[in-house]
Amino acid sequence: MKRTITYFLMAAALLCTGCRTARYHVTGVERTRIAVDSRYDAPNSEVEQFMAPYRTRVDGQMKPVVGRTAAYLDAYRPESPLSNLLPDIFMWAGAQYGEHPDFAVYNIGGIRASLPKGDITIGDVVSVAPFENKIVFVTLTGSQVSELMSQIAGRGGEGLSREVRLVISADKRVKSVTIGGQPIDPARQYRIATIDYVAQGNDDMVAFKNATDVKMLGRDEDLNREVIIRYFQEKMKNGEVVSAAPDGRIIVEE
Repeated sequence: MKRTITYFLMAAALLCTGCRTARYHVTGVERTRIAVDSRYDAPNSEVEQFMAPYRTRVDGQMKPVVGRTAAYLDAYRPESPLSNLLPDIFMWAGAQYGEHPDFAVYNIGGIRASLPKGDITIGDVVSVAPFENKIVFVTLTGSQVSELMSQIAGRGGEGLSREVRLVISADKRVKSVTIGGQPIDPARQYRIATIDYVAQGNDDMVAFKNATDVKMLGRDEDLNREVIIRYFQEKMKNGEVVSAAPDGRIIVEE
């Protein structure tokens, strides 16, 4: 970081000295460290007064409860409670878009927080999915799905819906994979639910770059967090508590 700043200041100095109309020139550079410690924890009444109306407004939007969980749900590789739940939610949402996907993919890197046990608020869901990503539906051939599974194995796992069973080796190679209980058919077309970020081939899942029949959605209600909120609200309406656990979707064998 220090070197980067130094290079930036040197470049700025060169630009200034090379500009005929420049009135100011860099004559020296000084730096120091500022410790961010407990001295900044003391409340500031002026700041608190200024922030109060904004905090009230944000709390009003973030604190409503949308559902309940049976246990703490976190995300980790190769599979985890939360990285299983989110693609399952996308499968649930398919019917709302006139879609019947074969499976869903959710990148673990896009899961930015865990969900606590008990009441789940809008703010909890926003913490899990803070980005402006939207649910999308795409089609890959069986051969491309095989490539995708190799890429997911190479990353040590990603969020996969319950239709998938992926066995990978300790060196992150595919040993076997089934979708809906069947081996991948190279000639078949597979419909997949995911988020737009992943559908663009990010997080090393480049097989998605060859997707066809892409249904890219643009409304606010298509944001992944809005889909997740609707799922929790539906479960709460039906008196159901949300639960999820690793169930063998991705198995690592020595």
